[in-house]
Amino acid sequence: MTDPANPADIPQPAPAPPPRRGWSTRTKLILASILLAPVVLFTLYTLLVLNWSYSDGFRAGILQKFSHKGYVCKTWEGELAMTSVPGVAPTIWTFSVRDDSAAKHLSDAIGGRVKLHYTEHRGVPSECFGTTNYYVDSVQVIP
Repeated sequence: MTDPANPADIPQPAPAPPPRRGWSTRTKLILASILLAPVVLFTLYTLLVLNWSYSDGFRAGILQKFSHKGYVCKTWEGELAMTSVPGVAPTIWTFSVRDDSAAKHLSDAIGGRVKLHYTEHRGVPSECFGTTNYYVDSVQVIP
């Protein structure tokens, strides 16, 4: 039968499989989830804050400043001088405009009396959407 003196007759164990190289699919999926989760959450938060207003209302006064500001993110910014009694120092209200048609109307009304409809959005994460919390969406020139 088998001769113990002959090494070829002794059964040999099966060779070990080669070590795995690289990352498994599960590890890649977990890593991708960890990296993408903050981006997705930030995007959802930004969309929520920009589409859900804290308050809205009207302000009236004299449009004294309106400009297109910013190095990277150009935004329309303005100042409205509100006074309750002539001769009293006005209160300055700053606002941002995201709508180009409203910006065009405001550019035409500079120096005049206007009535502005605005929405307030608190917690906007970047100044690329405007430097203030108040976003004007419609303009009415007061004769």
